[in-house]
Amino acid sequence: MTRIGILGGTLDPIHCGHLAAAIAARDLLDLTEVLVVPSRIPPHRLVQPIASAFHRFAMACLAVSNVPRLAASDDELRAEGTSYTADTLERLRSRASRLSPLVPSQIFFITGVDAFADIATWKRYPEVLDLANFVVVARPGHALDGLRSKLPSLVDRMHPASDAGAGGAGTSIYLLPASTPDVSSTEVRDRLRRGQSITGLVPPLVETHILQHALYSACADAAADERANELHGQNREN
Repeated sequence: MTRIGILGGTLDPIHCGHLAAAIAARDLLDLTEVLVVPSRIPPHRLVQPIASAFHRFAMACLAVSNVPRLAASDDELRAEGTSYTADTLERLRSRASRLSPLVPSQIFFITGVDAFADIATWKRYPEVLDLANFVVVARPGHALDGLRSKLPSLVDRMHPASDAGAGGAGTSIYLLPASTPDVSSTEVRDRLRRGQSITGLVPPLVETHILQHALYSACADAAADERANELHGQNREN
C-alpha cells in the first residue's frame, strides 16, 4: 500500500511551520511521500498571493530539496482556474491509479486546524471528505480540542493520528497534535516589508531565493517573475 501525503496551500511563502507539519504527518503516519502543492489561484483569498505561482513553486522546490520523502508538485499550477482541493484530489487519485495500477494508494490531505475548521465552506463539501483521508494538524494558538464541538457532524470520522495504520473502509479525519513553529506567511511578509530578518522562519534556501529576487518588497519586478518562469519549466513534472 502506497501512502501519499498532500500539503497544499498558498505558500506565500512556504515557511518552517509548513515543513514541520509535513514532516510530522510523514513520520507518524508512515507516509511513502508527501507532495507539497502550491495553489495557482487560492479560492479563499480576497487578495491574491503577492509572489507569482512560479516563485511559490520555486520556493517549495527549494524548501523540500534536502528533506527525505518530501517533493514539490506543480499539479495546481498546470490546472486552469481556481485551485480547489476536491479537484486536486481527484486528479492525484487518478494519476496514482494510472502510474501504479497494481499497488493501491491511500491519500492523506494535510491541513492546519484553523483551515479545517472552515471545511463546510470548501467546494463540494461534504463530498471532498470522501476523496482522501484528512490529517488535521494543531497550530500555535489553534488547538484541536474545539474541533469536535465546532464540527459535531464529523465527530464519528475523527480519530487520533496514531490510529491511521489501522486501515478500515472509507476515509477518516486524523487529528495530529504536533508541535510546530509559531510562524505564518503573513508574519514573514510583514517582516520583509519592514526590512527585518526572516532567518529561522523559512528554510535557508527559501530565504536566499526571497532576498535574491526581492520578493515581498518594493524592489520586486517583472524580470524576477520571468526568471522564476524559467525555473518552473526546468522542474515540470512529467
